[in-house]
Amino acid sequence: MRQIDHPFHVDGCGRTADAGADDHIRDMIEQLLFTSPGERVNRPDFGSGLLRKVFDPNSPELATALQFTVQADLQRWLGDLIEVRSLEVTGEDATLRVVIEYMVRATGDVQRRTLARGGA
Repeated sequence: MRQIDHPFHVDGCGRTADAGADDHIRDMIEQLLFTSPGERVNRPDFGSGLLRKVFDPNSPELATALQFTVQADLQRWLGDLIEVRSLEVTGEDATLRVVIEYMVRATGDVQRRTLARGGA
């Protein structure tokens, strides 16, 4: 099955760029984590709302709440593709960092990714 790369772009041959299976899963995780609920027209509940928390004061309670909600969102939207092994959400200044370790269900491969976004 053809999987379109994210963000959308055109490859060197002038066609829509494809993504490999591992890159496609990484792209889907990134889209889920950094999309705010209400941004998608036909899926208003899609997204984690993580970017809204970039400037919230850091505290152990906030970190625990974020990890719980992000884990639930990953299970809901991508649970058929991945099994989350570990998840760490941290915020420093205006940067939000998510470290996720997951197993790809189709292959059994374990991946570890770090995703970060800065505030405006």
